[in-house]
Amino acid sequence: MNVRRPQNDIVEIFGYAPNDTTRECRALWTLGACPFVSCPCSKANHDKTVVYGTCSVTTKFGDCVICPNRLYANNFETLKRVSFDAFGDIPFYTYQEYIRHRSSGGSCVVALGMHSGHEIKLQQSCSMDWVLAKIENANLVEYTGIEVQSIDITNNYRDNWYAYKNIRQDSVIPRSEHGMNWANVHKRLIPQIIRKSLIYSRSQYVRSGLYFIVPDIVYKKFEDIIGEDIPLVTEKAPDVITVHTYALGPAVQEGHIRQILPVRQIRFKMQDFSDRFVSGPNLPSATELDAAICSALGLSL
Repeated sequence: MNVRRPQNDIVEIFGYAPNDTTRECRALWTLGACPFVSCPCSKANHDKTVVYGTCSVTTKFGDCVICPNRLYANNFETLKRVSFDAFGDIPFYTYQEYIRHRSSGGSCVVALGMHSGHEIKLQQSCSMDWVLAKIENANLVEYTGIEVQSIDITNNYRDNWYAYKNIRQDSVIPRSEHGMNWANVHKRLIPQIIRKSLIYSRSQYVRSGLYFIVPDIVYKKFEDIIGEDIPLVTEKAPDVITVHTYALGPAVQEGHIRQILPVRQIRFKMQDFSDRFVSGPNLPSATELDAAICSALGLSL
């Protein structure tokens, strides 16, 4: 539907453009369902009376995915790409599919995660997003971990969202008030990747290390901290992190969903990544800290 859209805007709701009024799209608004994991959408208000279904939003760097489930399009295609890289061309099953094939014998990869069986949870509230387990003749022979991250927003898109919910021809859509919580990159996301990578690296069953699936826009914020020149490696190993970045494909006609396209594969040692986080090239200097404190006190150095 033709409307006047703002620069700061929602990009996708329930997988479709927010001004898409086709039956395929609006049925998901009614159901409150995610088309990528075929489950109820988890993005709701505090009392669960409104399901927002927001998958992606605009940023000054481009359209950015804000829900990890958006990265599971095409029946977990991003996970299958990891499976092929880690284990080669052998059958990939969700947990539900594995139940049906459990007595088939031979080799297969089984995905364990929130939408496939359940997440693997450890002590101290540590849970692994995904584990891909390679099974041969009913025996576990190898596994690898996958962390999947998007990015949170600050503020809200409420008025913008309601304008799309109640859309009319030639409407003027109000500006979304969302911002991006880039601070979470160094506060939460990087420490999680380091910690979980270390856990995986110590297992006798892990040979390919940890994989990290993330929007390319978000990973560029990682590079603001660790630098773009981290030493790369070509071989998989228990202490290696492999990053797969993705971006939304071009806009499509109403009634269709944009693709998720692979952008980069980056592979490096966990220790190099950890060292760069602690003392990387973009770490603020002591002089900068001195100046900031003096400025706050109205003093000169």
